[in-house]
Amino acid sequence: MKAIVCVKQVPDTSGNVAVKENGQLDRASMAAITNPDDLNALEAALKLKDETGCEVVVVSMGPPPAEGMLRELLARGADRAVLISAREFGGSDTFATSQIIAAGVNKIGVEKGDVVFCGRQAIDGDTAQVGPQIAEKLGIPQVSYVTDIQKDGDKLTLKRQLEDGFMVIEVETPCLLTCIKELNEPRYMNIPDIWCAYDKPLEVFNFETLKDDPLIELDTIGLKGSPTNVWKSFTPPQKGAGTMLEGVDVAEQLAARLAAKHLI
Repeated sequence: MKAIVCVKQVPDTSGNVAVKENGQLDRASMAAITNPDDLNALEAALKLKDETGCEVVVVSMGPPPAEGMLRELLARGADRAVLISAREFGGSDTFATSQIIAAGVNKIGVEKGDVVFCGRQAIDGDTAQVGPQIAEKLGIPQVSYVTDIQKDGDKLTLKRQLEDGFMVIEVETPCLLTCIKELNEPRYMNIPDIWCAYDKPLEVFNFETLKDDPLIELDTIGLKGSPTNVWKSFTPPQKGAGTMLEGVDVAEQLAARLAAKHLI
């Protein structure tokens, strides 16, 4: 049994967001971190490992420096890592990215009892599309916005968050789950796993590794295989300082201010 965790290295958007003259993110000048929701996905896989003894495999598509992130995830408790990296994969949108990652997961192998975990969405694109698209291309069931996981044999009972409540779903494995931050609290690295992180296997899947998969064709991956593209990225203008109203007549004060601006 395996728990396969799809992760992404993203720019740290908590600070200043650097944008190039052509409107694209200047990723090279920004600190890189593991996508936060993906840490919740990893924690879910590690909890499954604690319960069942399954193997945890972390998978990421990105440039060679993403190896450092994968080593950190090995130090958090994952058993092995796979980096999907090639020039042919550059410029991929969510459709092409899901094609490539699904091919990588196929290479690892998905069998009965296996679970593929993804974060809900990445903080750089915020599309929440890649996880569900991977499931579709793997031909396995998917459940998104998961807030609780209970395993019983080859079946999972899941709580899925809705806008106004929850949905309880039973699904057979193999399946794909997208995880949200309410699911768990990611664990920290521990000394034994940090010590052996560089002894754990880390493979690189390039174009030659994956080219025999039916999902990998030059017109369905990379920039050429991406039906969408980002026209421009920009930092939104900062809002002005707010005004706090105090006293027992707050409603009257607010109404007077709105009337003065001809908003009511």
